[in-house]
Amino acid sequence: MTATLADKLAPYGIDYVDAMDRFGDNTELYERLALKYLDDAHLVALQAAMETKDYSEGYSQAHALKGVAGNLSFKDLFQCAALVSDALYAGEYEAAAEHMPEVERTHNLVIQGLEAWKDGRL
Repeated sequence: MTATLADKLAPYGIDYVDAMDRFGDNTELYERLALKYLDDAHLVALQAAMETKDYSEGYSQAHALKGVAGNLSFKDLFQCAALVSDALYAGEYEAAAEHMPEVERTHNLVIQGLEAWKDGRL
């Protein structure tokens, strides 16, 4: 079942095999923590910070989002959040803004995958 679940989660940018390595094959713990991401507010806070040009807060939120995504093996979201975080850290605010649609897209994919998993559709 793990390989099948890994195959089903992969299109959503969720690397289940990597997560099992990270979580010591504790499927229940990973599922519980991954599904908590459905209530994560870092993206909303990042969007608000970018909209108001509060780049210090934007960096904090992008960095936190990158960390959460990395810890949960949301590979695509991690990479996109890293681009925004790195750009904000470097003071490249336009570049950060250009990467935001990709962060939003990969976040939405993760959400779709987690909701399908939670609802038993995977």
